[in-house]
Amino acid sequence: MAKTRPGKRDADSYTIRGTNKVVRAGDCVLMRPSDTGKPPYVARIEKIEADNRGNTKVRVRWYYRPEESIGGRRQFHGAKELFLSDHYDVQSAHTIEGKCTVHSFKSYTKLENVGAEDYYCRFEYKAATGAFTPDRVAVYCKCEMPYNPDDLMVQCEGCKDWYHPACVGMTIVEAKKLDSFLCSECSSEEDMKKPQNAFSASPQAGAKGELKRRKK
Repeated sequence: MAKTRPGKRDADSYTIRGTNKVVRAGDCVLMRPSDTGKPPYVARIEKIEADNRGNTKVRVRWYYRPEESIGGRRQFHGAKELFLSDHYDVQSAHTIEGKCTVHSFKSYTKLENVGAEDYYCRFEYKAATGAFTPDRVAVYCKCEMPYNPDDLMVQCEGCKDWYHPACVGMTIVEAKKLDSFLCSECSSEEDMKKPQNAFSASPQAGAKGELKRRKK
């Protein structure tokens, strides 16, 4: 019989070398960079393919860190923020170092604890042009910046807008001691009785009187 030429077949899963962790299409993974001084790359597995020689390759869609984008890292980008790019690639499965989770922005802000393998994504990114989708997001505070979940913010009980303590002349320590807060515009209006413990510390926090800070 003639020998069968090495062919390719789709694989349902791949076990990361040296571990018992199994990855499948749709999972997010950490991939070893060629420069050992850099953090691991983050990618979403689109397809796993193996051949008859035992070689496994993965088709991935890359996530970019803000500093890898054309515009670079900006003040409102969180430490764990990623952009889902339109950059696809095929890599050896042996470069996969581990698994990670890329949360939606809303889900990330609700995490009680942020682990080393937790990331979030709120933008898609076109690598060739530097364009983002969506191209507009809500802004807060006097500085009119998008929300950075790493930063503490206080909510005005009058207008319900959110403010960075530094932008309203407070320190982080002072902000943590507040029972309620009125911005300068609202405090200049007629006095209104406000319940105590009536502000949250981030635009995504739902419970009143709750301080949430992201653990890096």
